[in-house]
Amino acid sequence: MSQGADIAAPRLKKPSWKDPRLLIGLLLVLGSMAGVIALVGSADRTTQVYSAREDIAVGQVVTESDLSIVKVRLDDVEPSYVTVEHGLAEGEVALQRVAKNQLVPRASLGAADVVDRKPVAIAMEEELPSQAVPGARVDVWIAMPGSNNAFEEPRLLLPGAEIAGMTSGSSPLGATKTTVVMVLVTDEQMPKLLGAQANKAKVSVVWNPAGVVR
Repeated sequence: MSQGADIAAPRLKKPSWKDPRLLIGLLLVLGSMAGVIALVGSADRTTQVYSAREDIAVGQVVTESDLSIVKVRLDDVEPSYVTVEHGLAEGEVALQRVAKNQLVPRASLGAADVVDRKPVAIAMEEELPSQAVPGARVDVWIAMPGSNNAFEEPRLLLPGAEIAGMTSGSSPLGATKTTVVMVLVTDEQMPKLLGAQANKAKVSVVWNPAGVVR
């Protein structure tokens, strides 16, 4: 037998738990598992909240039939919205307009006696720009009747009033098309507008692109 055959083949040593390579590998596996668990946990931190099925107008009594339930991740802003967990108080009305599919802010609901704006109908024969939609701001101008079937110089009555709703129609004889704009008016402003309408003033609604209440 040759001398090379007498040399025993080296034996593989069983890895020890003290082997740094084993410890590093174990730490990598544990770190990867912790990352996956944290990612799954954070993705599942959603809250059931209410959103509007359709536009909700100011003063409208809000019930669950007006709302849909959606799951969203809100984190720190969760207290600002109406959640399914805390429920919907009975008899609350919208203090501000909530657009279709918008989450319902807690500040948008309250008691009916808190509402400080009420919708007033203004019939318009003039066309309004496409941007004049519910939720948009408009300026309301009036021109009081003057002498010789003329009107006095127009003056601004309601700056930056909010549109609550709009409907299209026609005059009783069908000769002209009209648009009825529902404008939200405060109790303080109400007598001025109703007085102008009662005295057959010419009322005009002008879109306010800046949405500024001057």
